[in-house]
Amino acid sequence: MNHKVDAFIGRAEKWQEEFDKLRNIILESQLTESLKWGVPCYSLHDKNIILMHGFKDYCAVLFFKGALINDVHGVLIQQTDNVQAARQMRFTSMKDINKMKNILVNYIHEAIELEQSGAKVQYKKATEYPVPEEFQQKLDSLPALRTAFDGLTPGRQRGYLLYFAAAKQSKTRASRVEKYMKHILAGKGLDDE
Repeated sequence: MNHKVDAFIGRAEKWQEEFDKLRNIILESQLTESLKWGVPCYSLHDKNIILMHGFKDYCAVLFFKGALINDVHGVLIQQTDNVQAARQMRFTSMKDINKMKNILVNYIHEAIELEQSGAKVQYKKATEYPVPEEFQQKLDSLPALRTAFDGLTPGRQRGYLLYFAAAKQSKTRASRVEKYMKHILAGKGLDDE
């Protein structure tokens, strides 16, 4: 058990009992516990397998490669359309956890086996995402921007495309493109400083 996770659970305003129960279930496996991104993370040989986190209406166990788990019980949830690999198993009470414990244990073991086998999630390529018209116009008119964007990692490209496309209005998309052109030209991702 990791003392930072003890502190995380102790500070939780909601889901303390559920976190403690989930933690004990997860620790029955061979996973190592740490705190990453401010939440409990469970890994195998430094490869992240599971996160445990809480939200307003539920707490959840997130499987990093959940898309590969054979979800015969139909309990894994894809948080948004843009999440490609991770899947959540959500709980709203101790009763939920107790009812779904065997499924959770089986999915934890399957997640470990997937990691040990070297299984990889096939991610959509950045080129498979639509390029908003406002950004495409800039790419076409500024060769340096095109070169810089093509030089970004696929994850950074995907981040920009999703962020630009998320705006409903053309003027907002154009504003976002303008705001981040210098970042792209500097080879930085959306959240890089």
